[in-house]
Amino acid sequence: MHAFTHPPLLRRTLLGLAVATALGASQAPAGEVEVLHWWTSGGEARAANVLKELMEAEGHGWQDFAVAGGGGETAMTVLKSRAMSGNPPSAAQIKGPEIQEWGELGLLGNLDDVAEQGGWNALLPETVADVMRHDGQYVAVPVNVHRVNWLWANPAVLEAAGVEMPTSLDELFAAGEAIREAGYVPLAHGGQAWQDATVFESVLLATGGVDFYRQALVELDPEALGGDEMVEALTTFKRLRELMDDDMSGRDWNIATSMVIEGDAAMQLMGDWAKGEFTAAGLTAGEDYLCAAAPGTGEAFTYNIDSLAMFRVTDEAEHEAQQTLARLVLEPTFQEAFNLAKGSIPARPDLDMGAFDQCAQQSLADFQRTAEAGGLVPSMAHGMAVRADVQGAIFDVVTNYFNARDMEAEEAARRMVNTAQAAL
Repeated sequence: MHAFTHPPLLRRTLLGLAVATALGASQAPAGEVEVLHWWTSGGEARAANVLKELMEAEGHGWQDFAVAGGGGETAMTVLKSRAMSGNPPSAAQIKGPEIQEWGELGLLGNLDDVAEQGGWNALLPETVADVMRHDGQYVAVPVNVHRVNWLWANPAVLEAAGVEMPTSLDELFAAGEAIREAGYVPLAHGGQAWQDATVFESVLLATGGVDFYRQALVELDPEALGGDEMVEALTTFKRLRELMDDDMSGRDWNIATSMVIEGDAAMQLMGDWAKGEFTAAGLTAGEDYLCAAAPGTGEAFTYNIDSLAMFRVTDEAEHEAQQTLARLVLEPTFQEAFNLAKGSIPARPDLDMGAFDQCAQQSLADFQRTAEAGGLVPSMAHGMAVRADVQGAIFDVVTNYFNARDMEAEEAARRMVNTAQAAL
């Protein structure tokens, strides 16, 4: 527990706030925000630093509380520990249904004043705004919109194998065979539960479609979870193991991305934060690497919205710093700089996308098209569709099945149903 409490640091922070309040904002930071997040890979860390610099330019202090782990599970454990000890950070990266859970506990601050001044209701797509509110009040601010159902590829490896970018699962398996024969890993993957789930939900979307995806992974309908379509999705998902290498167990997602960047692997199924790694490596979209919707999912957009939720604070200087943080997150300067570094698209669709690459421009166009056509779905693997405990239970089923030599798809589907019923 000692790693989470930081008493001397906290005393220094409180002392700093007292001095700042006494001296006035012109002579010292008006307040300090401690921000818990898991933006720790190269591209992500650069992106988070943009916000820190903007805060400091406005005279506020920023205490970085970065907790590594691509899916955010470790960060959430740390956050719960801090909140239970009555010492939550000022702001934390919290997503989807978890925002509602923290709101129910009465621990989140109200951002309605900032939202009104910034015109958030007019600015944000309703899908995005809805996730940020608890009981009709803004309690969080969206940083971006990620698309999860992407396929990334190294064009030189595809060319060496004599294959095109696959647009269906059948094409993916056929391409995989040719890529393997040419001496490359067809599909780079990291054997971690959240990465397994990321691939699984894209396969399920491809085999079952948008309506089935919603019934199974959002509504947790037992008939969908235990039926033939689920068995087909699970069977196809397990076949993807044939396209992966034997050393994938425990590999971080960005290491899998670097296999594609370096030409050891042809493709990776991963959300568009992977693009931040291609960008950090100095590569150009459409030339040095390719992007396309995950095979079979071109009519859908699996979204993952990163957001910062604000915790209730009593110190006036910290509260002021919090409000400034919320305002800065949606301003064009941060939205553009952060999303260019992160690989995602801005949370506000009114920005000029001229500086963004063709993958980001396609992502925004697909977001708007699928929003109108009904193909926009929340990512289960990334905390947007179901509560954290349900998500964890689904992760267990998916990853155990994927790694078990002798578990049948029917058995995994039965476990899915049991998981959902235990959650209700």
